[in-house]
Amino acid sequence: MKIRDAVERDLPAIVGIYNASISQRMATADLEPVPVESRRMWFRAHTPARFPIWVVEVEGEIAGWLSFQLFYGRPAYSKTAEVSVYVAPKYQRRGIGRQLLSRAISQSPALGFKTLIAFIFAHNLPSLQLFEGLGFERWGYLPAVAELDGVERDVVIAGRRIEGGDAGEC
Repeated sequence: MKIRDAVERDLPAIVGIYNASISQRMATADLEPVPVESRRMWFRAHTPARFPIWVVEVEGEIAGWLSFQLFYGRPAYSKTAEVSVYVAPKYQRRGIGRQLLSRAISQSPALGFKTLIAFIFAHNLPSLQLFEGLGFERWGYLPAVAELDGVERDVVIAGRRIEGGDAGEC
């Protein structure tokens, strides 16, 4: 298993993993698969030095990915990043999400982040357990803010302060 910076040729695999999560109605509020081309600008907005996207390779196949995202887009929030983790269905429950999120925590100071947050559907117990198992706390609760197939869903805001988060430039 190898974690590395994503390159643009990885985008079809990244989007494929993301699209696989849509039908499960657990990890994203998208309701239909997204085309690769629609994610190209999103991908290009990430850089290894500031808002990286990492992929995990298992025997040459991309098994999962993690991205850092700008939180709220205002300068006072520049030391906070939103993280998203997606793992291909056939690789779930193998520790890939844990390895990606652990790396995000350990690398956050070098990226200039003091705080990480995630928005997780309240019914997504595996993701809540993953984040809480790595020290994230429930910082907020947004009741009935999403509707998936006619079912209103709640969102948990999970957050974690990072030790040594003063390093790096923002």
